[in-house]
Amino acid sequence: MNEQDAREAVRAALRKVAPDVDLDDVDGGARLRQDLELDSLDFLRLVEVIDTDTGVDIPERDYPAVATVDGLVGYLGSHG
Repeated sequence: MNEQDAREAVRAALRKVAPDVDLDDVDGGARLRQDLELDSLDFLRLVEVIDTDTGVDIPERDYPAVATVDGLVGYLGSHG
């Protein structure tokens, strides 16, 4: 998966999980839990949506690598 596809997959997943977040104001360094205010359940739902929509499983040991928008995009780009 290229970076553009990965970025769109992340945006689509965030729209499903956090529809109140204005994605136009979110930069790549935004932290999912702190800056976007995703709680634990929202974060797990995001991981689930990513898996369902892209087929990329994110194991718990990799959660620190996907803590930001860019981290998640990079992870999808290298694993998708």
